[in-house]
Amino acid sequence: MCDSSPGLLVLHAVRITGFADTPVIARRYGLDPAETEELLLDAEALGWVEHTAFAGTGGWSLTEPGRAENERRLAAELTRVGGAGEVRDVYRGFLPLNALLLQACTDWQLRPTAGDRLAVNDHSDPAWDAGVLHELACVDRALTPLADRLGRVLRRFRGYDTRFATALARARAGEAAWVDRTDVDSCHRVWFELHEDLIATLGLDRHAEP
Repeated sequence: MCDSSPGLLVLHAVRITGFADTPVIARRYGLDPAETEELLLDAEALGWVEHTAFAGTGGWSLTEPGRAENERRLAAELTRVGGAGEVRDVYRGFLPLNALLLQACTDWQLRPTAGDRLAVNDHSDPAWDAGVLHELACVDRALTPLADRLGRVLRRFRGYDTRFATALARARAGEAAWVDRTDVDSCHRVWFELHEDLIATLGLDRHAEP
């Protein structure tokens, strides 16, 4: 099991968060904020990241050259630790769970009726919501061994299972946002980051998945 370099972690944190400010990027892998800011400015000078602001918020995102550099570094790291076969095998186990997760999130947002198959779920049916939470619990149980395997390959993979379990616990306690909101560390957000992490590490195209 290996530690990744701070430069790789900063670039990768921008990739998997999509758009985030410096403190969020630093917290993603427990990095020093000042060092993170310096590495981001270096990456900006190289054309790998860009900082944009709108509606009173600002953040970093990857450029296309930055995306290519991120994947180059990830591939080199994976080769160095000899973990490609293990990560590919975990990814194969991840894909059917991904389908279950996406369906559960859809069912959390929509509850079809006789007259409207796209009716919004107003969470007035406890049995419907309990069924969705049960599906998420099944995903949670299946994620644990996969995350354990990933964490033994690279330290940066650690934590997805505990974050997912924490989000699920909050959803079960009645905080509906923790299923699918993107502005909290919800089940859907954690899963999206894990998905992005896997395809970036393996150099895959999310839109070309089976």
